[in-house]
Order: sequence, then C-alpha cells, then structure tokens
Amino acid sequence: MSEPTPLSAALAELFARKGLARVQGNAQLVSIWKQVAGEDVAAATKVTGLSRGVLEIGVATSALLSELATFKKPALLLKLKTEFPQQKIRDIKFRLRSDIKT
Repeated sequence: MSEPTPLSAALAELFARKGLARVQGNAQLVSIWKQVAGEDVAAATKVTGLSRGVLEIGVATSALLSELATFKKPALLLKLKTEFPQQKIRDIKFRLRSDIKT
C-alpha cells in the first residue's frame, strides 16, 4: 500500500494542471512591469509571459517597440534586476502586437 499524498503536493499538482499558478504569476508580472515601465508605457504594452528568465512584452506600435528595444531596454532591465531580484529576469524581449489598444 502506498503512502498518502501530502495535501500540499496534491494542491500543487491541481494548480499546475489547471494553470492557476500561471494566472497569479502573470498578474504579479503585470504589476511589476507597470511599476518599472511607468503608466504610459504599460498602457501601450502587455506582459505576454516569462520564459527561462526572459520577460516577454507585447508592444502596440513599431515606434514604441523601437524605442524600448533600442534605448530603454538596458535601464528597464537594470531596474527589474535591482528592484525585483526574486523574479530572476535576465532579459526582456519585445514583440509587436496588433491586438493591444493604445
């Protein structure tokens, strides 16, 4: 007869299967992005995920995409690393997204 599964393990498996942890994690990332990027930039962008330490950001316009990727990325990344080290974000990837309303 096998040992009973601890409740914490069962809940962790349930959350993983239903994707509940991801929803909470994304909400936290959205809040962090808003703090780091500022209200104006956050309004024209969308956090699309975090994969292997790379924060993925959708951007509404090509002009803003260029500005973020070329000029603001180093400062944004530094701010993420210093103010939110627990997130272990090592890079930011910006992608043009036509579904974001400005």
